[in-house]
Amino acid sequence: MRLLSVDELKTAKGIHYSKPHLYRLMKAGKFPQPIRLGERRIAWPESEINSWLESKIAEREAKLKAEREAKLAEEANLIVA
Repeated sequence: MRLLSVDELKTAKGIHYSKPHLYRLMKAGKFPQPIRLGERRIAWPESEINSWLESKIAEREAKLKAEREAKLAEEANLIVA
């Protein structure tokens, strides 16, 4: 299992959030909770970060699909009217 530090979230995964923002997201349940490795050291399992990123991609795709469908429905209504 590979663990990612805050710095590795940025370099390896392109997640350039500040530490305070990460903590806000974690508190809100919108970002995976880290594993405490020591008194002042935390890290995230790479598999959990990958899953989180995949869920963000799926959210984007669902939003785009809904927007396309709404646009098509609107165009269909204009043609019928």
